[in-house]
Amino acid sequence: MKQLKMTALALGVMTAGLFAFKAVDTGSIKGTVSPADGAVQAWALSAGDTMKAPINNGAFSIDNLKPGDYRLIIEAKPPYKNQAKEGVSVKDGSPTDVGEIKLEQ
Repeated sequence: MKQLKMTALALGVMTAGLFAFKAVDTGSIKGTVSPADGAVQAWALSAGDTMKAPINNGAFSIDNLKPGDYRLIIEAKPPYKNQAKEGVSVKDGSPTDVGEIKLEQ
């Protein structure tokens, strides 16, 4: 009987432990680049994370980002220059739209 109680208690503690942790929601950064064929990829940089995504037809989406502030860098093709945007804030489970980024020559 005592062993049955201990087994039930251990099972209860393990079950409670499974529900104690919340899954980390991730966000994303999306936007467009003008001219559409002027850039190669978009980078999102933070203190603990670096992610990149290709730019297709002038559009990009960098997914699976942890919540926090990022520096967005658009890697351009010559004769255009790379563009950077500071302080792009990503929140849990929602996309951050940075709008249109215009490349300069």
